[in-house]
Amino acid sequence: MRTLLKNIAHLYTPDTKGQFGQIIDLENVHLLLEDGQIKTIVQSTELLPEAEKIIDLSGKCLLPGFIDPHTHPVFWKTREDEFIMRVQGKSYEEITAAGGGIRNSVRKFRQASKEEIKEVTRQRIARFLEFGVTTIEAKSGYGLSTADEIKSLEIINELNQEQPLEMVPTFLGAHELPDEYQQNRQAYIDLVCREMIPLVAERKLAHYCDVFCEKGVFTVDESRKILKTAMEYGLKARIHADELAAFGGAELAAEIGAVTADHLVMASDRGIEAMAQAGVIPVLLPGTTFFLGKDQYARARKMIEAGCQVAISTDFNPGSSTTQNLQLIWTIAALKLKMLPGELLWASTYVPALSLDLADKLGSIEVGKQADLVALDIPNLNYLPYHYGVNHTFLTIKKGEVVYRAAH
Repeated sequence: MRTLLKNIAHLYTPDTKGQFGQIIDLENVHLLLEDGQIKTIVQSTELLPEAEKIIDLSGKCLLPGFIDPHTHPVFWKTREDEFIMRVQGKSYEEITAAGGGIRNSVRKFRQASKEEIKEVTRQRIARFLEFGVTTIEAKSGYGLSTADEIKSLEIINELNQEQPLEMVPTFLGAHELPDEYQQNRQAYIDLVCREMIPLVAERKLAHYCDVFCEKGVFTVDESRKILKTAMEYGLKARIHADELAAFGGAELAAEIGAVTADHLVMASDRGIEAMAQAGVIPVLLPGTTFFLGKDQYARARKMIEAGCQVAISTDFNPGSSTTQNLQLIWTIAALKLKMLPGELLWASTYVPALSLDLADKLGSIEVGKQADLVALDIPNLNYLPYHYGVNHTFLTIKKGEVVYRAAH
């Protein structure tokens, strides 16, 4: 099956042979897709190849499909009551200390059947495709028992086979201490290391292991033990780091060779330098800072100047960032992280692909790569973060097939 995308006003892609933020902008081109891959980029109207399907993209911009490298899509009930509590002045930390937050979601998750959670997850993740996101990293972490963590990862793996959005599973059993282990944290860490991680690895349910290394959650030493155990079982490390305090998470990520360190709002200068030297990818979640009503954002410019390749993400989850709209995150990242459109393009396509070990097939528009694309109804790339709060997606293509088309 050959599909021709013709009359593309602008084709924007990261220049993967250049530096972070450098992009290629091809005007008035055509793209031939064949068997789910990018076959040819045609720059002359006189030499248009034959195709069974032709899609006219006159006036549209074509980008690689967005990749969201940090999401928590498998949960049961939402937590809008906690949002209202924050509006009334309660902090995220205060709500968590009172039994809300992640543990609130865990209690709800355990009450639902696998089929119920799977169906609501299916509905939620379809929204990513609407916003032009074609691949996500998807974490467990709302079960916090062996059976419920396995259930969460099974849902991700099963949905991978049943719908078009590509999901890369991450085991996050160390998301929080569940209620029943609040007074016995070592027993829970032992459960994660001795039972959960071996089982996840044996069943090949996840590619990565993550841990919430943060004040009031898991210490640096505890996080090191969990992640090193996971790495011994063949899982690669990701880490929630330095979101609420300068806690040493960035330094730990560099020390153990984690693929990513995520959040990093409070990361120290030393931590940033260590990540740059170790090649750790910072995954920044400005939508979370915004939604929690906080004023201090991650220092993206400091990280870029240090030599880091930065990724951005929605952090889609029921508590601290309930959006699948990565286009909105572009605007917040532009205003609060001072990132430019070319950098944002890299940060939402090629760098996330690197972080998920998928850069050989995803993250840029190059001949031979998988045809994961988003056509946006915008005049140029600068317009994307400028006109905010709306969905600019004209159509989303996954493996050469149109999986979402705007109604207008």
